[in-house]
Amino acid sequence: MGLIVQKFGGTSVGSVNKILNVAACVKEEIERGNNVVVVVSAMGKSTDQLVGLAKEISPQPNKRDMDMLLSTGEQVTISLLSLALNQQGIDAVSFTGWQAGIVTEPVHGNARISNINTDAIQNQLSASKVVIVAGFQGITENGEITTLGRGGSDTTAVALAAALKADKCDIYTDVTGVFTTDPRYVKDARKLLSVSYDEMLELANLGAGVLHPRAVEFAKNYQVRLEVRSSIEKIKGTVIEGEAAMEQNLVVRGVAFEDEITRVTVLGLTNSLTSLSTIFTTLAQNNINVDIIIQSTTEAGTANLSFSIHTNDWLETLNVLEDNKEVLGYEQLDAENKLAKVSIVGSGMISNPGVAAKMFEVLATNNIQIKMVSTSEIKVSAVVEEKNMLKAVEALHRAFGLGNN
Repeated sequence: MGLIVQKFGGTSVGSVNKILNVAACVKEEIERGNNVVVVVSAMGKSTDQLVGLAKEISPQPNKRDMDMLLSTGEQVTISLLSLALNQQGIDAVSFTGWQAGIVTEPVHGNARISNINTDAIQNQLSASKVVIVAGFQGITENGEITTLGRGGSDTTAVALAAALKADKCDIYTDVTGVFTTDPRYVKDARKLLSVSYDEMLELANLGAGVLHPRAVEFAKNYQVRLEVRSSIEKIKGTVIEGEAAMEQNLVVRGVAFEDEITRVTVLGLTNSLTSLSTIFTTLAQNNINVDIIIQSTTEAGTANLSFSIHTNDWLETLNVLEDNKEVLGYEQLDAENKLAKVSIVGSGMISNPGVAAKMFEVLATNNIQIKMVSTSEIKVSAVVEEKNMLKAVEALHRAFGLGNN
């Protein structure tokens, strides 16, 4: 008898009929002789609806109260799924994140899991029960309810699989696996049979919504066997593993993209050794994530600094920088919105020079201006105007031979 962790996303539990379908998937796993822990998201768009209600009351809601509000979404799903399983004669018990022993750091809205006490889950598994856990949520050492950020149910599932030493973690979603790019926007996108942890981590960080980056980190660090598969079609999905087999000798394995990017520029910054560390320490202390960073020195001996952030953090970033202007020592701030990031990812890039040059050539040929660039061993990212995002994705996908055709 093995232990399987199954995770079902919002679209997979978006209605009563879909929840009954999930119950059938769980039942199949039980009939194979396995113990099962199920992690679920909130139903459909219910989280967005809760956010909308809060925004009707306050344009910038208190983060603690938002965690209290948003954590209710998953509680609806766990209750309904438990009812569905019990109705079918399968003994099931539903747990909130804190009942499941998930302890997080004291950060509202985007907390990280710091520890999992598995005693409560293990006790129920020992009694041959299916344990259903609310994803996306936990509790601090001081008893405060927290949420893990959008997509955090993936993290809950993989973290539980690691803590419970599960044989496998299946991530069920509305697509059949991990594709070379988002098939909703690029029609000839192709499903990959396998992806390495490192490639998946880059794709997830760069906008591929099929898996949460923290979930991939847990999977890599604890060597959790992971498969992304469809909750509707009973076919093999995409396996996430240490070393993925090269498919058709592809150097680039995927194209990721993300909109709502803002470039912030700090002008006239004192060109001292501590300027950069002071700015980014200040932003980090306010839980603002910075992505691409570019610095240049002026003839006057000052420095100009540009960095990209998610547009949701734009106003908060400017407020933090303005509030600390004297300490940071700069002259002026500038910001450019309506940008997007387009990235190519592939472990084969390490041993194949010229990939970045080809990417830049493709974008230039398509009259797409590059605003910022970032590279690593297995990815190249370019910030472009948001209106050109899908045009860039399609051109790169075609140029690197990633399609079905």
